[in-house]
Amino acid sequence: MPRGPPARTLNVDARGPASSVTGGILVEITGLFSAIIFGLVIGGLGRLVVPGRQHLSLLVTLLVGIVAAVAGTGVAGLIGVADTPGVDWTELALQIIFAGGGVSLLAGARSRQHQ
Repeated sequence: MPRGPPARTLNVDARGPASSVTGGILVEITGLFSAIIFGLVIGGLGRLVVPGRQHLSLLVTLLVGIVAAVAGTGVAGLIGVADTPGVDWTELALQIIFAGGGVSLLAGARSRQHQ
């Protein structure tokens, strides 16, 4: 006869552990650091694809990169290219395109504020 709450199960796939009790994703500290580093890389690549000098801080670049990475992954999932064997080049390209768009929007808005 079972007593107390049901045992917590942990599902593990290629992306890491996920909790099946709450339906959410278990975020580990290494995953958080990975998201920050990946956000910086994607944000930096977004700044590289936009011509000219952008007057954006490192924090804004990080935030643009994280939002672009999430948006690019979401769109890649919608069009069915998020999980491919090897490197997901289409997903990465979408993330960089979103980062470039975000950098362009913010840099343009910022330059209009200073005029």
